[in-house]
Amino acid sequence: MNKQKIVIIGAGIVGASMAYHLAKRNQDVTVIERHPAAAGEVTEKSFAWIHTTHRVAPEYWHLYDAALEEYHTLQQEVPELNIHWNGALTWGTPPLREQLHFQKLNREQLEALEPNLKEYPDEAIFVSEEGALDPIGVTKLLLSKAREYGAKIQFGTNVTQLHQEDSRLVGIHTSNGFLKSDVVVMAAGTGIPELCDPLGCHVPVTSSPSILIQMKTTNKLIRTLISNAQFEARQLTDHILLAAEDYIDESEENGPEAVGKRAFDTLRRSLKDGNQLELESIKVGMRPMPEDGYPIVGFHDHIMGLYLTVMHSAITLAPLIAHLAASEIIDKESRSELDPCRLSRFSDHSRDIPVASRA
Repeated sequence: MNKQKIVIIGAGIVGASMAYHLAKRNQDVTVIERHPAAAGEVTEKSFAWIHTTHRVAPEYWHLYDAALEEYHTLQQEVPELNIHWNGALTWGTPPLREQLHFQKLNREQLEALEPNLKEYPDEAIFVSEEGALDPIGVTKLLLSKAREYGAKIQFGTNVTQLHQEDSRLVGIHTSNGFLKSDVVVMAAGTGIPELCDPLGCHVPVTSSPSILIQMKTTNKLIRTLISNAQFEARQLTDHILLAAEDYIDESEENGPEAVGKRAFDTLRRSLKDGNQLELESIKVGMRPMPEDGYPIVGFHDHIMGLYLTVMHSAITLAPLIAHLAASEIIDKESRSELDPCRLSRFSDHSRDIPVASRA
């Protein structure tokens, strides 16, 4: 097998997953990240719910169904990988997608599962298979494992230009010099259009901001991941509670600080011993959102050596898609599982794919 020079732009969860799977298969991998430390600017602000049950178009069901199995496989390969398989508890939220196995819990069962809530609905849905993780820890772990397989990681390095000769990418120009490549993997999230546009390659990705609120707590208040009309929260550790909120605008009334403080107040009111919570931080993450909400993955049809990997939710899908993408890059055979994810769908007006959930 030929060892290819593969440059991955971006060291968030997607780039780290790609680096792990490519380096594991003996490729010459270099990861470029403009930030000084691991996890990128999006991954570290992720709520990090491995969420496979929200409503998506049927042609993407197989990816979400396989995402959980991929995480369990990854845990067998990397035993240090810590995932909280505590399940997700939801009520008063958009319905789950069809053909799923979940439990309906009554009030008595809810009180036993989550004893620290002050109020309970009459009924809620519990998906025991779902989980959550520490996005920074997992990303750093995957990069570390990629390094053990020989990958090189360059932090604090800006990519200034993709270098194309005829219709092939041959390398990238960076703030630390030129890097030759056989394949460039674009895992730069919202930065992808800026790098690809000069090549005449339009990748329809925009920023979808979300708010992450981190709180300190003296003891564990939530056992599962809870998502309802009032709040979305989980424990990151026994002493750190996370909440996620939708971004509204930058006004004083509805800006991130105001939204974050309202979420903090809601949790203090909703949880027994909630008054022990201390607000630690409110951060905005700029999630990369493809135009229709679904992943964009694969070699570009007209620019040889350019491989795209951009998706929401990256936490849920990155390990699976990276595994499949690495297979395409190394084995040079198209994986049919990724067919619905091709960039070409945006120029194919015959297809009408429902827009994915932004959750």
